[in-house]
Amino acid sequence: MAVYTLNPLLDSRWGDFVERHPRGSIFHTPGWLEVLRRSYGYEPIVYTTSAPGTPLVNGIVFCRISSWLTGDRMVSLPFTDHCEPLVEDPEEVKEILGSLQCALGREKFKYIELRPLCANALTETGMQKNNSFCFHALDLHAELGELFGRLQKDSIQRKIRRAEREALFYEEGRSDTLLKKFYHLFVQTRRRHRVPPQPINWFRNVVTCLGDRLKIRVASKAGRPIASIITLRHSHTMVYKYGGSDASAHNLGAMPFLFWKAIQDAKVGGAQQFDFGRSDYDNAGLITFKDRWGSRRIELTYWRLPSQSAPSRGQWKRKLKFAGPIFACMPDRLLAASGRALYRHVG
Repeated sequence: MAVYTLNPLLDSRWGDFVERHPRGSIFHTPGWLEVLRRSYGYEPIVYTTSAPGTPLVNGIVFCRISSWLTGDRMVSLPFTDHCEPLVEDPEEVKEILGSLQCALGREKFKYIELRPLCANALTETGMQKNNSFCFHALDLHAELGELFGRLQKDSIQRKIRRAEREALFYEEGRSDTLLKKFYHLFVQTRRRHRVPPQPINWFRNVVTCLGDRLKIRVASKAGRPIASIITLRHSHTMVYKYGGSDASAHNLGAMPFLFWKAIQDAKVGGAQQFDFGRSDYDNAGLITFKDRWGSRRIELTYWRLPSQSAPSRGQWKRKLKFAGPIFACMPDRLLAASGRALYRHVG
């Protein structure tokens, strides 16, 4: 069985294939791949058993990451919580991964990484488990009233009602004004977590390349933005991707209010699932927050084909934790500059 490669930004078959595939996600789309290319120079490539000029029947998309700091590797996909291999036949999976195994040595990659929600097809391919996370998704098939009734009463329902009583001002859209409001809150939140933010140009590229698939949602009190989230939409799924808030206003319930607005929007628009994204297992507070929405929790595991010892995500987290006190004290401009310098090496 021959294995071929294609450029998903130039070959129109890829975009069409992603739109019709039941496991295709916003992260498979040419728009998201263009964000990665524009922002960090990551070049996307798809491996498939479909010959050039024929309809695509499968494909696994990767980005090549070249870094003097963290080494060269292939990741499916960087800055993406999950990215399914769009391959149905286990034998085709083995064939494609066999071709990647050859590329591993030939291109001198440190490793090749896959981030699937379901790893059934990978257990017999020679790949090794790497990092694991907690993933939450909310089934939206029930009526809105029933979905609201499933929310934890004290921490979610009451906070949503508190936000409504406070008459928080709600805005949504994709304007640069809304993006700046979001980014100011995002930087505050990253500072509290003692990690640098991604640069604002990353978010500008996300807005430009994803267009009406993206929505910025902002809640304000007395003219002051106090919480904001960014959601993405593809097919029957809405994805929560980024968020930021003013800690001094957490008692007003703005973040639960925004999530509920997004879920209502998803439901009205015909979505069947709300993707809350991944959480680190050591972030018990975030996991509990997502549990309280009545969402389903599963383990999300990343898999690697290693060629040599490479730093795990846990090692990089420990290094960032060591630098945390420095990030917490940096002025906004310097903190953002740290993000510009570091993130292209992380992926």
